Amino acid sequence: MAVAAVGNKALMPREFRAGLSFWSRTDGTPNSPNWAGQTNAAVVPADEDFGSCLEILKLQDMTSLRYMQRTPISPGTYLRISTRVKAIAGNLPNVRIAAFAGDSSGAAVPGLLTFAPAVSLTGYGNVVEVSAIVGSGRRDGVDMPWGRNAAFGYFGLDLMGDNNGSVRIENFVIEDVTAAFMPGMLDWVDVRDFGALGNGVADDRAAFVAANQAAGGGQILVPQGTYFIGSDLSLSAPTRFTGTLRMPRNARLALTGKFDFSTYASAFGDETEGMKRALQALFGFTDHSVLDLNGRVVHLTEPMTASTFAPGLTTFANRRVITNGQIAIVPGPAWATRTVGGVGTYNPNQPLQLSGVSNIANIEIGSRISGNGVGREVYVNGRNIGAGTLSLSQPLFGGAGTRSYTFTRNRYAFDFSEMEQMSRLNFDDVEFLMDGEASGVMLSGMGSMNTFRDCYFTRPKDRGITSIGTACQGMTVDRCEFLSNELGDLAQNRTSIGLNVNANDTKIRHNRFVRFGHFMVAGGGGHIIEGNHWFQGDAAQNGVRFGGLILTQPNVQATVTGNYIDNCSIEWTNEHDPMPNFVGDEYSFGGLTVTGNTFLASNTTLGFNWLVVKPYGSGHFIHGLAVMGNVFKSMNNKINRIDRVDTTFAQLDYTRMRNVQFQGNMFNGVLVYVANPVDISFTQGTAANRWIVPVDVALPFNGWAKNVESLIAKSAITNAANQRVTEMPWVQSTVGTSRKQVALNWSGPARGSVSLRVRMDDPI
Repeated sequence: MAVAAVGNKALMPREFRAGLSFWSRTDGTPNSPNWAGQTNAAVVPADEDFGSCLEILKLQDMTSLRYMQRTPISPGTYLRISTRVKAIAGNLPNVRIAAFAGDSSGAAVPGLLTFAPAVSLTGYGNVVEVSAIVGSGRRDGVDMPWGRNAAFGYFGLDLMGDNNGSVRIENFVIEDVTAAFMPGMLDWVDVRDFGALGNGVADDRAAFVAANQAAGGGQILVPQGTYFIGSDLSLSAPTRFTGTLRMPRNARLALTGKFDFSTYASAFGDETEGMKRALQALFGFTDHSVLDLNGRVVHLTEPMTASTFAPGLTTFANRRVITNGQIAIVPGPAWATRTVGGVGTYNPNQPLQLSGVSNIANIEIGSRISGNGVGREVYVNGRNIGAGTLSLSQPLFGGAGTRSYTFTRNRYAFDFSEMEQMSRLNFDDVEFLMDGEASGVMLSGMGSMNTFRDCYFTRPKDRGITSIGTACQGMTVDRCEFLSNELGDLAQNRTSIGLNVNANDTKIRHNRFVRFGHFMVAGGGGHIIEGNHWFQGDAAQNGVRFGGLILTQPNVQATVTGNYIDNCSIEWTNEHDPMPNFVGDEYSFGGLTVTGNTFLASNTTLGFNWLVVKPYGSGHFIHGLAVMGNVFKSMNNKINRIDRVDTTFAQLDYTRMRNVQFQGNMFNGVLVYVANPVDISFTQGTAANRWIVPVDVALPFNGWAKNVESLIAKSAITNAANQRVTEMPWVQSTVGTSRKQVALNWSGPARGSVSLRVRMDDPI
């Protein structure tokens, strides 16, 4: 690239004959070693090609030469550093211009390219020019783009390659060549030059298309005015908007040259409209998969719904990412919750349908259903007004009948409920500033692999993330924080929920949930809940506590590992079962692993429990539960035990318990240590044929003493005459009206001490 130079003596380094103490042997920084007095360097007073110059005998693999006085460089400036070099003896090295890039404090600017391409010396006496251009921008011809943080450089060269070669170096020249780059830096076309009127009435689309074609590698300028664009428009050139656009809702603007939120906000002069248009392009144009919010706070005056940003969009399954910014809610009527009532008929044989629904035209998709026989987090995800039917996200447990229901429709910043399917949508590094005005994100009816990563949900009015169907299949929520809008409320008064899921295989990892009614209501199974911190305490003394994690599928196949579970319980139910009584061809409560967690409680009641099983129908039992390696600690007030069966609707069937493992847990401030199997020590003081061993409190969920795994004597077993008894007793389990005793039967009266290992289940 030919470059016009602008002379500036202030940029020129001192000639070598002024002294080699001005020239560093390393990076040029103060106190770095210089070339003065070095035996392999000398000033040559009169070279036939260079006049006064420097001769160096290369003795190191990397031999450096840097001028030790700062050469200033500012944003928008481009400098050309050049010299001429020739080899005169020995091996032929390679040569390149090199530098140290410093910031305003004198420190090195990290991550910058500080050398130019190397040049080879091909023979003795051949003069080779070595040069490089340094500047702030990555432009054609710029060898070392340094950006805006570099304030100066120490410039020079490097000799590389074989040692024991002598070269001569002409005095360096540093020139300001900024003028050569100015035409490119200011290269733009104005849409008005191609016929755009900007009066808000005439269709200026053709003028924009012509400007885009003429821009080449430059930019498009849209000056002051309102430009009506009547149909889809794609601009491949970066576009700067001073004026604004007006387009029909179904017309799409694809800014492929500079696709980010800031450009769309400028294009339409409004952040809410800019977000709608950016989303429309994101889900309608395959050249861009990431919408960058540019670190901005995006102020929304209404929810982002599919009908408002992309009319007609019903399904989407390509990866899309919304990232790097904040979503803030502007208070207004668009965020108002709508609540309507209606009567409907439920048939458990059609578990996901409510029929004969009155007032159905006023019941919105995405409404949450409440009423008798309805479990938590059941949503409307479809409706047929003509048929009078609603589709439900989960079954109802209340059985067949016609009942009154309440339908509550909250408002969400991003609401995909109008879409049939949305998959592979990612929110990455986004903060949702709800400020108690709106909820966060409502997913579509179906989909999979949607992801939230490094996001913040700050004070959602009602919900953080809501699934109204199966779009939560395989969902990942990683490293997010959910801060409730009910932080100061007592636990019993909170109604908000961090998130809910209905489908399988979610990964909820390394998040923090603060003082919601429930942190998560989880239907489906196969969940991995790992490394989270959720806490739901309050300032009350002897305060009541509720479920933090609600599991609504009995055979859940889930792991709860390495979490910090603070002042709330894991509640395991079958509230989304249309026929909640156990029947022989289904699975009951099983498949749950709770390992390595820290459970904490403070200022709560004696009856608080961290693990609660709540069957909504009769006949259920536990067949596969591992609670191992956890720490249970109650501060301030002690609690009775860690576990409980909530019998509001039904009791468990203790005759069918199997494969329950409670081992290796640690208890602090807990009155009853629970284990299965449990070791019981018993002493019979008077000789008797039948010893009754109580196992009243140590087995999980007040289980029966169902099996004895082992029995050993801890003392001599003797008869009434103190003669040793050597026989083994035969054992009876589930003795007594409570079924929590074991009987040891001897052939004659005996006394002594024994240790038993007792189970409340069948091990397999």
